[in-house]
Amino acid sequence: MSEIFPEMIGTTMSSVKRLDGQDGDELHFIDTKGNLYRFYHQQDCCEGVNIEDICGDLDDLVGSPILVAQGYCNHPDNDEDISSTWTFYTFRTAKGTVSVRWYGSSNGYYSESVNYEFVQAR
Repeated sequence: MSEIFPEMIGTTMSSVKRLDGQDGDELHFIDTKGNLYRFYHQQDCCEGVNIEDICGDLDDLVGSPILVAQGYCNHPDNDEDISSTWTFYTFRTAKGTVSVRWYGSSNGYYSESVNYEFVQAR
């Protein structure tokens, strides 16, 4: 599954941060108008979804318009007891490219996906 985030394209971010929380990792983009673009996972009982790796410098995504904001998932062949999902996001500005790799695993019954939420500033 490939996903593009058109509302991010052409937008200049004032802040991009990785948050390590009790309920899992989050990636927050805040644009110059105060809008929030939130990547996270709503943790449940028997699964986990976390950021495994960030390749590039998140500061390269600040102060220059976003040119690329896209993601895709990979569901490798899993054994019978464990299901897993890799989710990859690529963000690019004129200053550089950042790739974020998330890993989710469960018993196959729970979600392993990364959630995305756009919160408009008031």
